[in-house]
Amino acid sequence: MSADITRRHGTTRRRIERAERILDAASELVLRWGYDKMTIDDVARRAGVAKGTIYLHWSSREELFAALLRWDRADMVSAVRRQLREDPAAATLPGLFSHLAREIDRRPLIQAALTQDSEVLGKLVQRKRTSGTAGEIVEPFQKYLDRLREHGMARADLSAQDHLTLLATVLYGSVAATRMLPQAFRVPDGRQGELLDDAFERLLVTDRTPSAAALAACATATYEYVDHAYEIARAKLRESLGDDLRPEKDEPHDH
Repeated sequence: MSADITRRHGTTRRRIERAERILDAASELVLRWGYDKMTIDDVARRAGVAKGTIYLHWSSREELFAALLRWDRADMVSAVRRQLREDPAAATLPGLFSHLAREIDRRPLIQAALTQDSEVLGKLVQRKRTSGTAGEIVEPFQKYLDRLREHGMARADLSAQDHLTLLATVLYGSVAATRMLPQAFRVPDGRQGELLDDAFERLLVTDRTPSAAALAACATATYEYVDHAYEIARAKLRESLGDDLRPEKDEPHDH
């Protein structure tokens, strides 16, 4: 590798590391004070950089926040992807969304985005909610379901829209219930996870006992769908952090 290429790689690495340090600081502050009270000056002081340095990465506070959400989402999808590889028995439709629910539960910023929490998001809740990512996920999800149905690993009486509605209802409901229920009616975190596992299993799969071949086909389809979601999340993050975003440690491998 030439000296020029080495220098470019070093500069890119430092730029990405600096951006992530800024996002770390922004995450802490937006959860502590809310978007409306958080300023670029606050983020710069917390990250230990000059205010102008932040504007080298993002042109506005709103762009910084969008990058922050994309960063958290990409990390969430990466975590789910890694967990499914470590636990192949969970590489099913219910297992996928059970892991996703657990990741959402440990990410307050994503919870705030899902519930449009005005204390965290401030004036951003008044903006029209659009998601290009959602459209990029729906068609692959339809194909994923078709593959599962072929092997009896998903209910054939439910359309893709039905499945997505049920999944969104359970995921959103689990976040909203935690915030809305009186303390006396809240179950422990471990029990909530068990209830979600049971709900996904009852809602999404058939009663038949799958064969080993069906389970293997289901795992393959699940890995491929999650890999697709991972690539989309990384592409969105790359738009916010730059084309030279470094790869994750858990790069795709043979299943």
